[in-house]
Amino acid sequence: MSIFSPLEEVSNWLTFSVFSLEHGSQLAESVQFFFYDTFKIFVLMLFITHFMTTLRYYLPIEKLRNFLQKKNLFGLDYFFATIFGAITPFCSCSSIPLFIGFLEARIPLGITFAFMITSPLVNEIAIALFLGIFGLKTTLLYVGAGIGIGMIGGWILGKMNLEKYVEDFVWKIKAQHTKEEQKKTLLKAFPEISHEALGIVKQIMLYVIVGVGVGAAIHGYVPENFFQNYLEKAGNWGVPLATVLAVPMYSNASGVIPIIQSLVDKGVPLGTALAFMMAVVGLSLPEALILKKVLKWQLLVIFFGIVTIGIVLIGYSFNWFLAI
Repeated sequence: MSIFSPLEEVSNWLTFSVFSLEHGSQLAESVQFFFYDTFKIFVLMLFITHFMTTLRYYLPIEKLRNFLQKKNLFGLDYFFATIFGAITPFCSCSSIPLFIGFLEARIPLGITFAFMITSPLVNEIAIALFLGIFGLKTTLLYVGAGIGIGMIGGWILGKMNLEKYVEDFVWKIKAQHTKEEQKKTLLKAFPEISHEALGIVKQIMLYVIVGVGVGAAIHGYVPENFFQNYLEKAGNWGVPLATVLAVPMYSNASGVIPIIQSLVDKGVPLGTALAFMMAVVGLSLPEALILKKVLKWQLLVIFFGIVTIGIVLIGYSFNWFLAI
Protein backbone atom coordinates (compact mmCIF):
# COMPACT_ATOMS: atom_id res chain seq x y z
CA MET A 1 0.00 0.00 0.00
CA SER A 2 1.45 3.36 -1.01
CA ILE A 3 1.81 6.13 1.58
CA PHE A 4 -0.16 8.26 -0.87
CA SER A 5 -3.10 5.83 -1.05
CA PRO A 6 -5.32 8.06 1.14
CA LEU A 7 -4.71 10.94 -1.28
CA GLU A 8 -5.62 8.68 -4.19
CA GLU A 9 -8.84 7.68 -2.43
CA VAL A 10 -9.74 11.33 -1.84
CA SER A 11 -8.98 12.11 -5.49
CA ASN A 12 -11.19 9.24 -6.64
CA TRP A 13 -13.99 10.38 -4.31
CA LEU A 14 -13.83 13.96 -5.64
CA THR A 15 -13.69 12.79 -9.26
CA PHE A 16 -16.32 10.06 -9.27
CA SER A 17 -18.61 10.92 -6.34
CA VAL A 18 -18.52 14.69 -5.96
CA PHE A 19 -18.20 15.54 -9.67
CA SER A 20 -19.94 12.30 -10.85
CA LEU A 21 -17.57 11.83 -13.80
CA GLU A 22 -17.77 8.61 -15.78
CA HIS A 23 -15.13 5.96 -15.04
CA GLY A 24 -12.71 5.53 -17.95
CA SER A 25 -13.60 8.81 -19.66
CA GLN A 26 -10.82 11.17 -20.75
CA LEU A 27 -12.18 13.96 -18.58
CA ALA A 28 -12.28 11.71 -15.52
CA GLU A 29 -8.70 10.54 -16.16
CA SER A 30 -7.52 14.14 -16.37
CA VAL A 31 -9.43 15.35 -13.30
CA GLN A 32 -8.37 12.40 -11.14
CA PHE A 33 -4.75 12.88 -12.21
CA PHE A 34 -4.97 16.60 -11.41
CA PHE A 35 -6.39 16.07 -7.91
CA TYR A 36 -4.02 13.25 -7.00
CA ASP A 37 -0.80 14.85 -8.23
CA THR A 38 -1.70 18.27 -6.83
CA PHE A 39 -2.37 16.78 -3.39
CA LYS A 40 0.76 14.62 -3.54
CA ILE A 41 3.07 17.45 -4.62
CA PHE A 42 1.73 19.84 -2.00
CA VAL A 43 2.14 17.22 0.74
CA LEU A 44 5.70 16.63 -0.42
CA MET A 45 6.40 20.35 -0.67
CA LEU A 46 5.05 21.03 2.82
CA PHE A 47 7.13 18.21 4.27
CA ILE A 48 10.29 19.08 2.34
CA THR A 49 10.14 22.81 2.98
CA HIS A 50 9.59 22.28 6.71
CA PHE A 51 12.36 19.69 6.83
CA MET A 52 14.85 21.81 4.88
CA THR A 53 14.02 24.96 6.84
CA THR A 54 14.57 23.07 10.10
CA LEU A 55 17.79 21.57 8.72
CA ARG A 56 19.08 24.97 7.70
CA TYR A 57 18.17 26.39 11.10
CA TYR A 58 20.13 23.85 13.14
CA LEU A 59 22.89 22.41 10.97
CA PRO A 60 26.22 24.18 10.40
CA ILE A 61 25.45 25.08 6.79
CA GLU A 62 28.59 27.23 6.63
CA LYS A 63 30.71 24.09 7.13
CA LEU A 64 28.79 22.21 4.45
CA ARG A 65 29.12 25.12 2.05
CA ASN A 66 32.85 25.44 2.77
CA PHE A 67 33.30 21.71 2.22
CA LEU A 68 31.52 21.80 -1.13
CA GLN A 69 33.51 24.85 -2.20
CA LYS A 70 36.95 23.39 -1.43
CA LYS A 71 39.22 23.59 -4.43
CA ASN A 72 40.81 20.18 -3.78
CA LEU A 73 37.64 18.14 -4.22
CA PHE A 74 38.39 17.65 -7.94
CA GLY A 75 34.74 17.61 -8.94
CA LEU A 76 33.59 15.50 -6.00
CA ASP A 77 31.38 18.38 -4.85
CA TYR A 78 29.31 17.95 -8.00
CA PHE A 79 29.44 14.17 -7.60
CA PHE A 80 28.15 14.37 -4.02
CA ALA A 81 25.33 16.65 -5.16
CA THR A 82 24.28 14.17 -7.88
CA ILE A 83 24.40 11.26 -5.43
CA PHE A 84 22.17 13.21 -3.05
CA GLY A 85 19.88 13.89 -6.03
CA ALA A 86 19.80 10.19 -6.90
CA ILE A 87 18.74 9.14 -3.40
CA THR A 88 15.90 11.66 -3.16
CA PRO A 89 12.88 9.89 -4.69
CA PHE A 90 11.08 13.00 -5.97
CA CYS A 91 9.85 14.11 -9.36
CA SER A 92 11.23 17.33 -10.84
CA CYS A 93 8.41 19.49 -9.47
CA SER A 94 8.62 18.20 -5.90
CA SER A 95 12.43 18.52 -5.79
CA ILE A 96 12.15 22.28 -6.36
CA PRO A 97 11.75 23.07 -2.61
CA LEU A 98 15.07 21.29 -2.02
CA PHE A 99 16.56 23.33 -4.86
CA ILE A 100 15.40 26.53 -3.10
CA GLY A 101 16.80 25.21 0.16
CA PHE A 102 20.23 24.68 -1.41
CA LEU A 103 20.32 28.27 -2.65
CA GLU A 104 19.10 29.66 0.66
CA ALA A 105 21.89 27.72 2.38
CA ARG A 106 24.35 29.44 0.03
CA ILE A 107 25.36 26.21 -1.73
CA PRO A 108 26.90 27.31 -5.07
CA LEU A 109 24.45 27.51 -7.97
CA GLY A 110 26.31 24.96 -10.11
CA ILE A 111 26.28 22.34 -7.35
CA THR A 112 22.62 23.11 -6.71
CA PHE A 113 21.83 22.50 -10.39
CA ALA A 114 23.80 19.24 -10.30
CA PHE A 115 21.33 18.05 -7.67
CA MET A 116 18.34 19.51 -9.52
CA ILE A 117 19.23 17.78 -12.80
CA THR A 118 19.92 14.36 -11.25
CA SER A 119 17.09 14.17 -8.73
CA PRO A 120 14.24 13.48 -11.19
CA LEU A 121 16.37 11.39 -13.57
CA VAL A 122 17.62 8.73 -11.14
CA ASN A 123 15.99 7.21 -8.06
CA GLU A 124 15.99 3.86 -6.30
CA ILE A 125 12.55 2.83 -7.61
CA ALA A 126 13.60 3.53 -11.19
CA ILE A 127 16.83 1.57 -10.63
CA ALA A 128 14.88 -1.43 -9.35
CA LEU A 129 12.54 -1.30 -12.35
CA PHE A 130 15.46 -1.00 -14.76
CA LEU A 131 17.17 -4.01 -13.21
CA GLY A 132 14.04 -6.11 -13.56
CA ILE A 133 13.30 -5.05 -17.14
CA PHE A 134 16.65 -4.38 -18.83
CA GLY A 135 19.32 -6.09 -16.70
CA LEU A 136 22.42 -4.96 -14.82
CA LYS A 137 24.49 -3.55 -17.69
CA THR A 138 21.77 -1.25 -18.97
CA THR A 139 20.89 -0.19 -15.42
CA LEU A 140 24.49 0.81 -14.67
CA LEU A 141 24.62 2.76 -17.92
CA TYR A 142 21.37 4.51 -17.04
CA VAL A 143 22.58 5.49 -13.55
CA GLY A 144 25.93 6.65 -14.92
CA ALA A 145 24.20 8.68 -17.62
CA GLY A 146 21.92 10.44 -15.12
CA ILE A 147 24.81 11.27 -12.79
CA GLY A 148 26.94 12.35 -15.77
CA ILE A 149 24.31 14.82 -17.00
CA GLY A 150 23.99 16.24 -13.49
CA MET A 151 27.73 16.67 -12.94
CA ILE A 152 28.57 18.12 -16.35
CA GLY A 153 25.42 20.26 -16.58
CA GLY A 154 25.91 21.58 -13.06
CA TRP A 155 29.59 22.35 -13.71
CA ILE A 156 28.81 24.27 -16.92
CA LEU A 157 26.03 26.26 -15.24
CA GLY A 158 28.30 26.97 -12.28
CA LYS A 159 31.03 28.41 -14.52
CA MET A 160 28.60 30.80 -16.24
CA ASN A 161 27.98 32.98 -13.14
CA LEU A 162 24.20 33.04 -13.51
CA GLU A 163 23.23 33.94 -9.94
CA LYS A 164 21.68 37.22 -11.10
CA TYR A 165 19.02 35.23 -12.96
CA VAL A 166 17.65 33.61 -9.78
CA GLU A 167 14.50 35.37 -8.56
CA ASP A 168 15.09 37.96 -5.83
CA PHE A 169 12.79 36.39 -3.21
CA VAL A 170 15.17 33.41 -2.87
CA TRP A 171 18.12 35.62 -1.96
CA LYS A 172 15.99 37.66 0.44
CA ILE A 173 15.04 34.54 2.38
CA LYS A 174 18.71 33.60 2.44
CA ALA A 175 19.67 37.03 3.77
CA GLN A 176 17.19 36.68 6.63
CA HIS A 177 18.89 33.44 7.67
CA THR A 178 22.38 34.88 7.74
CA LYS A 179 21.31 37.27 10.50
CA GLU A 180 20.24 34.43 12.81
CA GLU A 181 22.80 33.49 15.45
CA GLN A 182 21.11 32.05 18.50
CA LYS A 183 19.25 28.78 18.05
CA LYS A 184 15.99 28.14 19.88
CA THR A 185 14.55 24.78 20.81
CA LEU A 186 12.53 23.14 18.05
CA LEU A 187 9.27 23.75 19.92
CA LYS A 188 9.97 27.47 20.20
CA ALA A 189 11.43 27.80 16.72
CA PHE A 190 8.72 25.81 14.92
CA PRO A 191 6.26 28.72 14.38
CA GLU A 192 9.04 30.71 12.72
CA ILE A 193 10.21 27.69 10.72
CA SER A 194 6.66 26.87 9.62
CA HIS A 195 5.96 30.48 8.64
CA GLU A 196 8.97 30.54 6.34
CA ALA A 197 8.24 27.09 4.89
CA LEU A 198 4.64 28.07 4.12
CA GLY A 199 5.91 31.29 2.56
CA ILE A 200 8.04 29.31 0.12
CA VAL A 201 5.07 27.11 -0.80
CA LYS A 202 2.88 30.17 -1.38
CA GLN A 203 5.50 31.64 -3.70
CA ILE A 204 5.27 28.69 -6.10
CA MET A 205 1.81 27.16 -5.49
CA LEU A 206 0.11 28.81 -8.49
CA TYR A 207 2.79 27.51 -10.83
CA VAL A 208 2.43 24.03 -9.37
CA ILE A 209 -1.32 24.07 -10.02
CA VAL A 210 -0.89 25.31 -13.59
CA GLY A 211 1.88 22.82 -14.25
CA VAL A 212 -0.08 19.84 -12.96
CA GLY A 213 -3.10 21.05 -14.94
CA VAL A 214 -1.09 20.91 -18.18
CA GLY A 215 0.16 17.45 -17.30
CA ALA A 216 -3.35 16.27 -16.42
CA ALA A 217 -4.75 17.41 -19.78
CA ILE A 218 -2.04 15.53 -21.63
CA HIS A 219 -2.47 12.49 -19.39
CA GLY A 220 -6.17 12.25 -20.16
CA TYR A 221 -6.33 13.28 -23.83
CA VAL A 222 -3.10 12.19 -25.58
CA PRO A 223 -3.62 8.70 -27.11
CA GLU A 224 -1.44 5.93 -25.66
CA ASN A 225 0.05 4.98 -29.05
CA PHE A 226 0.70 8.58 -30.12
CA PHE A 227 4.42 8.53 -29.32
CA GLN A 228 5.05 4.99 -30.50
CA ASN A 229 3.67 5.74 -33.97
CA TYR A 230 6.06 8.64 -34.47
CA LEU A 231 9.20 7.19 -32.89
CA GLU A 232 9.06 3.92 -34.83
CA LYS A 233 9.23 5.81 -38.14
CA ALA A 234 11.75 8.50 -37.16
CA GLY A 235 14.97 6.52 -37.74
CA ASN A 236 18.11 8.55 -36.91
CA TRP A 237 15.95 11.51 -35.92
CA GLY A 238 14.24 9.42 -33.25
CA VAL A 239 16.37 10.65 -30.34
CA PRO A 240 15.79 14.42 -30.78
CA LEU A 241 12.17 13.76 -31.77
CA ALA A 242 11.61 11.68 -28.62
CA THR A 243 13.13 14.48 -26.56
CA VAL A 244 10.84 17.10 -28.11
CA LEU A 245 7.72 14.95 -27.85
CA ALA A 246 8.38 14.32 -24.16
CA VAL A 247 8.51 17.99 -23.15
CA PRO A 248 4.71 18.44 -22.68
CA MET A 249 4.53 15.28 -20.55
CA TYR A 250 4.54 15.17 -16.75
CA SER A 251 5.61 12.17 -14.69
CA ASN A 252 8.47 10.74 -12.64
CA ALA A 253 11.09 8.23 -13.79
CA SER A 254 9.38 5.18 -12.29
CA GLY A 255 6.12 6.15 -13.99
CA VAL A 256 7.73 6.42 -17.43
CA ILE A 257 9.81 3.23 -17.35
CA PRO A 258 6.82 0.99 -18.26
CA ILE A 259 6.33 3.25 -21.30
CA ILE A 260 9.98 2.71 -22.23
CA GLN A 261 9.45 -1.04 -22.05
CA SER A 262 6.48 -0.82 -24.41
CA LEU A 263 8.45 1.41 -26.80
CA VAL A 264 11.39 -1.00 -26.85
CA ASP A 265 9.04 -3.97 -27.35
CA LYS A 266 7.60 -2.13 -30.37
CA GLY A 267 11.08 -1.80 -31.91
CA VAL A 268 12.11 1.65 -30.70
CA PRO A 269 15.89 1.67 -29.86
CA LEU A 270 16.62 1.77 -26.14
CA GLY A 271 18.62 5.00 -26.41
CA THR A 272 15.66 6.70 -28.11
CA ALA A 273 13.27 5.42 -25.45
CA LEU A 274 15.67 6.48 -22.69
CA ALA A 275 15.91 9.99 -24.16
CA PHE A 276 12.11 10.12 -24.06
CA MET A 277 12.05 9.11 -20.39
CA MET A 278 14.78 11.55 -19.35
CA ALA A 279 13.07 14.39 -21.20
CA VAL A 280 9.72 13.59 -19.56
CA VAL A 281 11.20 13.79 -16.07
CA GLY A 282 13.89 16.43 -16.68
CA LEU A 283 12.49 18.80 -19.31
CA SER A 284 8.73 18.77 -18.77
CA LEU A 285 6.63 21.82 -19.54
CA PRO A 286 5.00 21.63 -16.09
CA GLU A 287 8.48 21.74 -14.53
CA ALA A 288 9.31 24.83 -16.61
CA LEU A 289 6.13 26.56 -15.47
CA ILE A 290 7.00 25.88 -11.83
CA LEU A 291 10.69 26.80 -12.18
CA LYS A 292 9.68 30.08 -13.79
CA LYS A 293 8.74 31.30 -10.33
CA VAL A 294 12.26 30.58 -9.06
CA LEU A 295 14.41 31.29 -12.14
CA LYS A 296 14.34 34.17 -14.58
CA TRP A 297 13.72 33.20 -18.20
CA GLN A 298 17.38 33.59 -19.25
CA LEU A 299 18.55 30.98 -16.74
CA LEU A 300 15.56 28.78 -17.49
CA VAL A 301 16.44 28.71 -21.20
CA ILE A 302 20.12 27.96 -20.50
CA PHE A 303 19.24 25.23 -17.99
CA PHE A 304 16.83 23.48 -20.35
CA GLY A 305 19.23 23.87 -23.29
CA ILE A 306 22.12 22.19 -21.49
CA VAL A 307 19.96 19.34 -20.20
CA THR A 308 18.45 18.84 -23.67
CA ILE A 309 21.87 18.54 -25.30
CA GLY A 310 22.97 16.08 -22.61
CA ILE A 311 19.88 13.90 -23.06
CA VAL A 312 20.22 13.82 -26.86
CA LEU A 313 23.90 12.85 -26.63
CA ILE A 314 23.11 10.10 -24.13
CA GLY A 315 20.33 8.76 -26.36
CA TYR A 316 22.66 8.49 -29.35
CA SER A 317 25.43 7.01 -27.16
CA PHE A 318 23.10 4.30 -25.84
CA ASN A 319 21.94 3.38 -29.33
CA TRP A 320 25.54 3.16 -30.55
CA PHE A 321 26.89 1.29 -27.54
CA LEU A 322 24.11 -1.29 -27.36
CA ALA A 323 24.36 -1.89 -31.10
CA ILE A 324 28.01 -3.02 -30.77
